[in-house]
Amino acid sequence: MTATTIDKDEIARFTAMAETWWDPNGKFKPLHKFNPVRLAYIRNEAIDHFGRDGTSRRPFEGLSLLDIGCGGGLLSEPMARLGATVTGADASERNIAIAKIHAEGAGLDIDYVATTAEALADAGKEFDVVLNMEVVEHVADVPLYLKSCARLVRPGGLMFLATINRTAKAFALAIVGAEYVLGWLPRGTHSYAKFLTPEEIVSILSREGLTIRDRTGVTYSPLRDEWGRSRDMSVNYMLLAQKPKG
Repeated sequence: MTATTIDKDEIARFTAMAETWWDPNGKFKPLHKFNPVRLAYIRNEAIDHFGRDGTSRRPFEGLSLLDIGCGGGLLSEPMARLGATVTGADASERNIAIAKIHAEGAGLDIDYVATTAEALADAGKEFDVVLNMEVVEHVADVPLYLKSCARLVRPGGLMFLATINRTAKAFALAIVGAEYVLGWLPRGTHSYAKFLTPEEIVSILSREGLTIRDRTGVTYSPLRDEWGRSRDMSVNYMLLAQKPKG
């Protein structure tokens, strides 16, 4: 059998929730809350790396961008509005269908495809920016997935990655708290055994020729009811990796 990163149970779980992707008070409410900090990080770091004008409304004009595991398009659409040529990929055909409908309604030209990272890499696709956000903890074969994602980054390009650390604190907050106590996420959304430490991800990406430019924690403030960047990487964290120009 051909190796695959698809976890059928994970795909089924997110497919079942696909209709609620764009409901800010629905099952994906945590991602809607999380989106501003993700978007600001991606925008600022990409502008700095590619030497773009931060005052422009479309600073990503001319950049190709892949949103792998795009879901309903919560990141793909803002990236298209910033001027990037966006490809949104997801293994769930229902997610892609929802994303296409929403993008069409918003008047955005986004190339949504139901496929996997390894299929895109095997097809020789490359992008200036690869968004790998909240996906790695849901795949079946992490080394294959990260290797495929690394292959998709064009020389000189960037990969943004966000996930959850494998710590006792993460188990308490991201699973017990978010799923069982507060009900922010449906129970079973995350499996502690599939969480990865920053060191584990950095090790794999380094073997695939990427260098880590930045790492940052992301924490939630209940008083402000918002997420923000932090030095604390013990629960949620983001990494920024670059492929050398060669």
